[in-house]
This record gives sequence, C-alpha cells and structure tokens, in this order.
Amino acid sequence: MTMTIDGKVIGWLTSDLRSTAAAPKQGDEGAPDAWLELAPEYGEGLAGVQAGDSLIILTWLHEARRDVLKVHPRGDPDQPIKGVFATRSPHRPNPIGLHEVYVRTIEQGRIRVGPIETIDGTPVLDIKISLRSDDGA
Repeated sequence: MTMTIDGKVIGWLTSDLRSTAAAPKQGDEGAPDAWLELAPEYGEGLAGVQAGDSLIILTWLHEARRDVLKVHPRGDPDQPIKGVFATRSPHRPNPIGLHEVYVRTIEQGRIRVGPIETIDGTPVLDIKISLRSDDGA
C-alpha cells in the first residue's frame, strides 16, 4: 500500500554542530544546546511550555540516506549487522529523529533546548511534551 503524507516543517534548529561527523550519536553523549526557531505561524503552539519542561522534538534528518535497511549499530563494524528498525541509525526510509530535550529558555517564537545532537539547519516536524510530564498532557 502506498500513501502520501502531507507534513509541515514547523521550524528549524540552529546549532553549533555543523556536520554529522561532528555530532554525537545521542544527546546525552556531549551534545550542545540549540535554538529551535519556530515559523511565525506556529508560535502560539508554545503556550504553556516553560523552562525546565521535558519535550520530545521530532526532526527530519535531512542529510541521512533513505536507501539503507541494514547497518552496524552505532556505525561500529565490530558489531553484527542489524536492520535499521532495531537501531537508532539516522539512515532509514523515513529519517525521522526523536530527541528528548529540556527547555532552557523561551524567547519570542524560539526556545533554547538541549542537549540535542542535531546539526545546524535540521528541520523540526513537531514538538510534544514528554510523557514524563506530571500534568497528564
């Protein structure tokens, strides 16, 4: 079955990381904070988000390959090959990134979040409050 999905980029990440080679594999492995710059029409969606909140950021890993189905986990050739769905590899049919971050500060349509391992210019697809939130959202 083939289906077309109409998604929207709601913003971009501005990061000191300029290349995938410079980016850590996961946010908790030394990744810096970054600015999430929302497109103006989505700014109202930040109502209720506060410094200290835990968020899930969904990104489009725009430099990832889309024709890869098997990889060595973490790019380590000493590890046996696995299917991409058994790994966190960015290379996959739909390179959607999933990043749990903390809100550091909010300033007029942009939020400082981190740590996050994305490179500068990474498109943001969605922002969700973490399931760890105690407000039942």
